[in-house]
Amino acid sequence: QVQLVESGGGLAQTGGSLRLSCEARGAASGGIFSGYVMGWYRQAPGKQRELIARITSDGSAMYAGSVRGRFIISRDNAKNTMHLEMNNLKPEDTAVYYCNAVIDYSPWQWGQGTQVTVSS
Repeated sequence: QVQLVESGGGLAQTGGSLRLSCEARGAASGGIFSGYVMGWYRQAPGKQRELIARITSDGSAMYAGSVRGRFIISRDNAKNTMHLEMNNLKPEDTAVYYCNAVIDYSPWQWGQGTQVTVSS
């Protein structure tokens, strides 16, 4: 069984920082994680899930305009992990954050996500 587990969310003040982690678990995950473009998504209340950052296997990153310059995505293929460093947080960053492959048919189902709440 393969699964993605997100962690690191919580409550932060405007201007604060949080670091999210994503771990691909399961024996099969170890052999495939490095081969996928991975991304961080978020879903705010009443809105659709959106892709906010993506990273290729070799570390090339792209960001949505709403987080560019504030968030940094990284990955460690040896550990099957990915991180999102979130700085200068804003109330509009409040959402449930998920990780997954950036592909139509991901080998991983969506995980539980991790809640990020930014107070004004």
